[in-house]
Amino acid sequence: MARPNPIRVLFLCTGNSCRSQMAEGWARALLADRVEAHSAGTSPQGLNRLAVIAMREAGVDISRHESMSVESLARFEFAWVVTVCDSAREACPVFLATARVIHQSFDDPPRLAHGARSDTEALPHYRRVRDEIKEFVQRLPDVLQGVFP
Repeated sequence: MARPNPIRVLFLCTGNSCRSQMAEGWARALLADRVEAHSAGTSPQGLNRLAVIAMREAGVDISRHESMSVESLARFEFAWVVTVCDSAREACPVFLATARVIHQSFDDPPRLAHGARSDTEALPHYRRVRDEIKEFVQRLPDVLQGVFP
């Protein structure tokens, strides 16, 4: 049974192109009955196509997601902000001050894959981080202990 008022969670990263997009996708796929998931970046850079491929391989389609700025979500009141990169943690916007913030840093797949000569060489980095983010999102209700009944 769906919760009448899902908890609004923002996954925040610098570029909102990869890690935060993956986290939003996993939260929508795994916790849709309890979480209203969003993602944004402090400096949006567009959706990373290899992140889309890696998520599609796992059965989650994020191809219609848009890379958004934090400011574009200012109308929302978030209960939780999950920063998924160190840069976002340090630059968490002031308007989110009413939200509770937790930090869970993940490696940056584009940085890890820098120098890869093909998608085939690059994708293992995206897959590893994708799977780590999935594991985190699956544990999110426990991480936010006391929030979920």
